[in-house]
Amino acid sequence: MTDPFETADHIPGPGSRERRPARKRRGRTVLIAVAVVVALVAVVAGGYLFNLARTFDSGTSKIDQAFPDESTRPQKTGTAMNILVMGSDSRGATESDAGGGTPTNQRADTLMLMHIPADRKNIYTMSIMRDLWVNIPGHGEAKINSALALGGTPLMVQTVESIFQQRIDHVAMIDFEGFKGLTDALGGVTVNIKVPFSSTALPGQSFAPGQHTFNGTEALAFVRERHAYADGDYQRVRNQQEFLRAIIKKSIAGQTLSNPITINNMVGAVSPFVTVDKSLDSGAVAGLALELKDIRAQNAVMFTLPTGGIGTSSDGQSIVVTDPNAIQAISGAMASDTLGDYVAANKFENGN
Repeated sequence: MTDPFETADHIPGPGSRERRPARKRRGRTVLIAVAVVVALVAVVAGGYLFNLARTFDSGTSKIDQAFPDESTRPQKTGTAMNILVMGSDSRGATESDAGGGTPTNQRADTLMLMHIPADRKNIYTMSIMRDLWVNIPGHGEAKINSALALGGTPLMVQTVESIFQQRIDHVAMIDFEGFKGLTDALGGVTVNIKVPFSSTALPGQSFAPGQHTFNGTEALAFVRERHAYADGDYQRVRNQQEFLRAIIKKSIAGQTLSNPITINNMVGAVSPFVTVDKSLDSGAVAGLALELKDIRAQNAVMFTLPTGGIGTSSDGQSIVVTDPNAIQAISGAMASDTLGDYVAANKFENGN
């Protein structure tokens, strides 16, 4: 792959479900939604507090034409939910062009498919390497992230749906700049750096292995960095997953949940950098937040779609080769709503 969120990752088993006081539970649910929004970058807090819902609706941009023609799409089966999440460093083209279903110069730097089972007890976020060599409907074989450039959001959705034969329910796009504001809104985020690096975005700054508390500028440099690593985008994806884990941990900390100003600042900081399909408004987000009210951070699972390694296309491009067996297995697991079993069987856990 070449980008965001790529290493297999799972945060250990569920915690207690003791009843909490109403005020605390309300705040917790809102933050869980924020954590989900950050992790899937698609769901931002809303619903319980009118001001948060209004901030979400007024801050986010909407994609009028997010999906392909109905005749090309898989049928919806069951009540599991699939959300396609795309990340980019240049949101302008995303709004004006990618959402219109026309060719653009925009490519998806980050591509994740989030699956929420029917029982709403877990959230599975699968990173898809942006250089995965796949069939782009109507255009032949190409890197998967080029679908956005060739036909906007509808073609990207159609491409992912054709690979997994699963219907996408919602689409969200986020600019990495949103991470900067979110980090500062939280008062900094502590990240466990596993591979040391000298930042190319922050000349003169080097980071040794271990715990580091990043401000927004440092966090943005961390999630974007790839040139400092021998395996480039692969390590960048691991770093981004590490950052998301840190965000979730900080978001559900007691001092965050008990501070409505911090919660409001978080939603306000992220919303302007999020673009969603028009059906994913504050009402839909509020409903999802209610369904996910018992989710804990340890119920969030992040892993990467297994691949066949690095290869070269017939026209000389460096590509990531698909693993048809893995795709078939994941497609089947999503269809039968047993993705958790697949993840457990393949030991996608703690970055392995």
